[in-house]
Amino acid sequence: MERQGDRIRAIGLVSGGLDSLLAVSLLKGRGLELLGLHFYNGFSPGSLKRVIRDEGTQEDFLGAQARKLSVLLGITVEVIDVSGEFLDLIVSPRHGYGANVNPCIDCRIFMLQRARERMEREGAHFIFTGEVLGQRPMSQHRRAMDLVARRSGLEGCLLRPLSAKLLPPTVPEEKGWIERDSLLDIQGRSRKRQMALALEFGLREYEQPAGGCTLTDENYARRFKDLMRYRERPAIHREDAVLLAAGRHFRLSGRLKIIVGRDETENRFLERNGVGAWLLTAMDHPGPSVLVQGEPDGEELRRTAEITARYSDAKHLPTVRVAARRGDENRILEVAPISDSSLERLRI
Repeated sequence: MERQGDRIRAIGLVSGGLDSLLAVSLLKGRGLELLGLHFYNGFSPGSLKRVIRDEGTQEDFLGAQARKLSVLLGITVEVIDVSGEFLDLIVSPRHGYGANVNPCIDCRIFMLQRARERMEREGAHFIFTGEVLGQRPMSQHRRAMDLVARRSGLEGCLLRPLSAKLLPPTVPEEKGWIERDSLLDIQGRSRKRQMALALEFGLREYEQPAGGCTLTDENYARRFKDLMRYRERPAIHREDAVLLAAGRHFRLSGRLKIIVGRDETENRFLERNGVGAWLLTAMDHPGPSVLVQGEPDGEELRRTAEITARYSDAKHLPTVRVAARRGDENRILEVAPISDSSLERLRI
């Protein structure tokens, strides 16, 4: 193996899933110094639920993730919070969205650019990932993978060990830092070969390949598009991102939306985020907290009360008393629960 002074150092984009675990396993024990980077964009279902549940600080969460991944992969892994920068990326991605609002190509370029900056700053030799040719329809077909390598500035220095034999040789292979014959030729969406390799490597713990990004969820995408449609200047903030994942959403007008809590955890979350906004609850029966986004007129506040009544335990009664409060302002509205047909016309 060719050497250039110190040990050959490689930086990997790792998720904790099976593919990145196998990529690390293929490169370990070959005289390389490996560092894993895990970019936290804030859109995993678990991270959004953690905020809704108010479970610990962001700093503690990221530290725990770094420790967990380091143990799982057997190399040092750093978790880097890019959630702030990522919000700007998802509003208008250069290469568009996938089936929902997942900007997979732009996301990949973004993460690899950050990894390249780290590589250059520390004098590392190449980047590797667990990508598999043909596994994801938007970002892992051959043309997209070539585009990502080029746009990230890593052409020739980006090794994809699981599919390397199906791709042109990279600098690490040409220089003999890693033997091409030790790399693989996996392609397609089936995970059978990876699972067999996991058994061969003795890997029994890894995250399952499902639910990785909320931006691929159809319901979340519909709410995101609704938010962008009615926002004067397209932008999304961290509070928006979490609120889109909570409750049931209804659009009453172009300037007014309401969110209905689905359980006690979401009710408490909406109450914490309801400072300065109208918050409605049924007075005499258990039911949800309902957060109003926007400034309702009298009829819209009444319609919100009808929806609040519909989701309370009093939904079969002819009338329900609903309390509406905003700061020191309090109102009591006596309303009939909204009909299901009228409710569905408002649902986002």
